[in-house]
Amino acid sequence: MSFKVKDHYFNKAKKENFVARSIYKLEEIDNKYKVIAKGDHVFDLGYYPGSWIQYTSRKVGNDGRVIGIDIKEVNDKINKIPNVEVFHKDINDLQTLEELGTDRAFDVVVSDMAPNTTGIKSVDQARSLNLVEMVFFHLPKLLREGGNFVIKVFDSNDAQTFLKQQRSMFKEFSYLKPKSTRSVSKEFFVIGKGFKQ
Repeated sequence: MSFKVKDHYFNKAKKENFVARSIYKLEEIDNKYKVIAKGDHVFDLGYYPGSWIQYTSRKVGNDGRVIGIDIKEVNDKINKIPNVEVFHKDINDLQTLEELGTDRAFDVVVSDMAPNTTGIKSVDQARSLNLVEMVFFHLPKLLREGGNFVIKVFDSNDAQTFLKQQRSMFKEFSYLKPKSTRSVSKEFFVIGKGFKQ
């Protein structure tokens, strides 16, 4: 099944100078669930190319800070934003937050990471779930108590089972498929509010 990549959201992102259409997914999530506040300290896991950072850096303002990591080379355009710092790093190699130039846990952790897809549904779902499990594993060292969390998930029975087991980590735990998500896509987002350490 093919779809038009250059849709309304693609064109809107280009016009508004965002590096990717995924900006509108986070914007809708944030408008609905109030995840990010002015002055927040935000961590973006798998930030590349950086549209979520473009959004969060504006939202947190001059008193806030956004740090992103990705296994891809640093996007210099994103790194030039004043309250942003991005690193070429693998989360699994991260020993301490000091390596990211900070000494405190984040107010918000977001992740729009996706695996390299094969087109084979079961393989792609399993790879996505591996990434999701990895982020949840690292969350206690990244997110402060009471903090908020957004992550992309490819839907599957295994993913649903895993997520049910994680519900108790947050006061509120919601699912959303944003309007800008392509209709053929199996992705949805998990929003956790009020992290319990």
